[in-house]
Amino acid sequence: MTPRFSAQRTRALPILLIAAALTACQSTERAAPPPPPSAPAPAPAAPTFSGPVLGPDGQCSGVAQGAAAAIEPGIGECDLVRLKGKPPTDVLVGEGRSGREVQVLYNEPGAKELYFFVNNRLDRIVR
Repeated sequence: MTPRFSAQRTRALPILLIAAALTACQSTERAAPPPPPSAPAPAPAAPTFSGPVLGPDGQCSGVAQGAAAAIEPGIGECDLVRLKGKPPTDVLVGEGRSGREVQVLYNEPGAKELYFFVNNRLDRIVR
C-alpha cells in the first residue's frame, strides 16, 4: 500500500504546484513602485547678457559701451537709448523662458516704435 500512496502523492504534487501558481497570479496586491531617483536641484542660471541694462524707469544701469553705430538686431538696451538721443516713453522689464526680456517703447511723431530685447540684445522692432 505504501507504493500506491506514493504514486498518488507524486501525481497530486504537480496539481498542487499549478494551483498555487495560479492563485499567486490572481493576487490583486502589487508591490510598491520604486521611489523616483532623486536629482539634484539645478543651479540658477547665470544671466547670459553683458553690459549695462535699462531699468523700469528708462535709466541705464551704467554707461553705454557705444559700440553700436546703428539701430539693428543685436545691439544692447543702453545702446538703443544712446542712439535715439532721448529716454524711452516706457520700459517693461521681465523674465521669460529665454531669460531677461525687455520691451522699450518710443512715441515718435505719427508712429510708435516698440523694441524687443532678449538678454540685453535687440531681437526685433515693431513700427
